[in-house]
Amino acid sequence: MRRLFLDIETIPAGDEQREALKILYEKKLAKKNKKENGDNHIDFEQFLLGTSFDGSFGRILCIAYAIDDGPVEVLSGEEDESKMLEKFWEIVKSISIPARNPQWPEYGVQFIGHNVMDFDLRFIYQRSIVNRIKPAYELPFARYKNYPIYDTMKEWAKWSMNSIGLEHVALALGIPTPKDGIDGSQVFDFFKAGKTKEICEYCKRDVECTREVYKRMTFNE
Repeated sequence: MRRLFLDIETIPAGDEQREALKILYEKKLAKKNKKENGDNHIDFEQFLLGTSFDGSFGRILCIAYAIDDGPVEVLSGEEDESKMLEKFWEIVKSISIPARNPQWPEYGVQFIGHNVMDFDLRFIYQRSIVNRIKPAYELPFARYKNYPIYDTMKEWAKWSMNSIGLEHVALALGIPTPKDGIDGSQVFDFFKAGKTKEICEYCKRDVECTREVYKRMTFNE
């Protein structure tokens, strides 16, 4: 079985989506004001920034990945998100095996990441649909399983409702933190400052850290 470690970094929707988001913003604002008698105001720019967590409108800036014990590589979507996604699924297909049973397909690849089930892979799927890029195959997002998706956050918390950061787990296990000089909350600021290279390096460190965490959690050092 091949193991694909991955992490993504995302940024808010582009200017071409502002009109569509204005519609959603106005509806959310009207609903909130009706409920709270107009006491609170939602700022549109803050609403826009929040799309970095929404695969419907937010964009993937980069995907870092490593296959088994191979080097950590990174795909950049700064110029063309769709080409990056197409390349990602080509990589997935290249390390997969043909499905022996269409009803119970087995592709021989385990996707591994921190919060990868609820964020990274889900975001990749949504952006693939938006960009009309067909995934290599349909992944089941079944809970309480670690194959084909092994989520280090879910497995560490043993499927409780707790959201535990990668740095938290890494430091507990004596693994160096990947958040050296940047963390997820600073990605868009770095992007606006033209520091895409630094973001990609940060994304790669997250993958390397995730791989070390996975090995410790599976007693596979």
